[in-house]
Order: sequence, then structure tokens, then C-alpha cells
Amino acid sequence: MILGIGTDMIQVSRIEKVLADHDTRFMERCFAEEERAQMAARLKEHQASGYAKRWAAKEAAAKALGRGIREGIFLKDIVVTNDTAGRPLLDLRGGALQRLKDITPAGSLARLHLSLSDDSGLALAFVVISTEGFTS
Repeated sequence: MILGIGTDMIQVSRIEKVLADHDTRFMERCFAEEERAQMAARLKEHQASGYAKRWAAKEAAAKALGRGIREGIFLKDIVVTNDTAGRPLLDLRGGALQRLKDITPAGSLARLHLSLSDDSGLALAFVVISTEGFTS
């Protein structure tokens, strides 16, 4: 059963400008420590696209949760990581995790699906929240 779907797209140049103008402040306010470490390990010319994809993922996840970035859900509550094969994963914390629990039917297990892409100066994220084990 699908609980939520969200998508977001952002121009990488917007993130480049914010990084140039507010570098550390922006990163610390919007991204978890492990996200910042992951981006710091990238070549400088790939950092803005990496942050842009993660920004889009946070927005898409918030939309899939049915709230957006408000009502107790903060950007740092939605963390984008990668598995050992490089596949992007979502780690929800705080208000985002609580919202996921609230929308997940009793007796079922929520699954988060994330797809990221970038091309021609745009970053795109698509999130699906589904459940397993639900019986009505």
C-alpha cells in the first residue's frame, strides 16, 4: 500500500549560490553531520550537485509525509545516506520519523524508496513511502 509520494526539483545553481554566500551556516542548518561529511569527501566541483540532490530529497520526503517542511518536520530530520553499493537511502529522525509512525497503519512496516538524478543543471528526487504487512 502506498502511503505517500513526493517529488522535488531544484536548480543546482541555486545551491551553488547559497553555498558561496552562506557556506557553513547553510550546511549546518540544513544537513546532518554525516551528509556534510559525505559531501566534504567529494571533489569540490561535485559538492553543489550532491547538496542539491539531497535538498530535493528532503523536500520530496516531506511532501510524501504529507506535511512539507513545517509542523514539526525540519530539514535535518530527513537524512540522505547511501548503502555500500551507492544507492541513496532516507533516514528519518525527530518530527519526520514521528510523522512516518503516525501515518503507518498498525501492524505494518513502512518502506522508504528514494531515487535521485541530476542533469543539465537540475537535481531531482522522487520518494515513495509504502507499507508491508498491512491487512484491513
